[in-house]
Amino acid sequence: MPWLILALMGAGTFIYGLTTHATLLCLLVKPLPVLALLGWLHDAPPTDYRRWISLGLIFSVVGDVLLAWPGDLFIFGLGAFLFAHLAYLKAYFSDCRRLALLPLLLALGVGAILLSILISHGLGDLLIPVVVYALVISAMLWRALARLGSEVPQRSALLAAAGAVSFVFSDTLIGINRFVVAFEAAPYLLIVTYWLGQWGITASAFHQTTRASEGQVG
Repeated sequence: MPWLILALMGAGTFIYGLTTHATLLCLLVKPLPVLALLGWLHDAPPTDYRRWISLGLIFSVVGDVLLAWPGDLFIFGLGAFLFAHLAYLKAYFSDCRRLALLPLLLALGVGAILLSILISHGLGDLLIPVVVYALVISAMLWRALARLGSEVPQRSALLAAAGAVSFVFSDTLIGINRFVVAFEAAPYLLIVTYWLGQWGITASAFHQTTRASEGQVG
């Protein structure tokens, strides 16, 4: 409960900061919801899965600060979240290694569509970083979806998949708002879907057994 209160207070204050354009306030409170998730995560079973999710949350906190910092630190924030997704990717591989062709094709399709939209509007010097990031987040989505229907506990698989989808949706909104067309609701939609995504990914660690299932092939 204390972690939930901290997360809600941080989220509510950040939304208030967005509406009032209080840059310093947003910088101070933006990391609080993810920090609360990190604290909450310590109550989950001590698995390799939990450790990798913890690392992903730590990189996410760094990314939150960099993206909220006055001035354009977008490329550094992108790098921090790149490592966060690599950590989540490693977590998903820790208990499921089946190929899962349908999720693979779906994730590649989502990544290709998003990249084609962004590239068509010009990325300039950010072309290579954005392409690399899109590949990594697509791989993260693939492995999250691959856990569905495997021997991984069903609730863990569902929560991680929902979290990954929400996270990808949030990043898609960031890309569209920054490179395609800015719209007023974007900051609110992208941060709420981001928090929901992080919550789903974190919550998935609570339904792991203390010994991760062996990887699946097929």
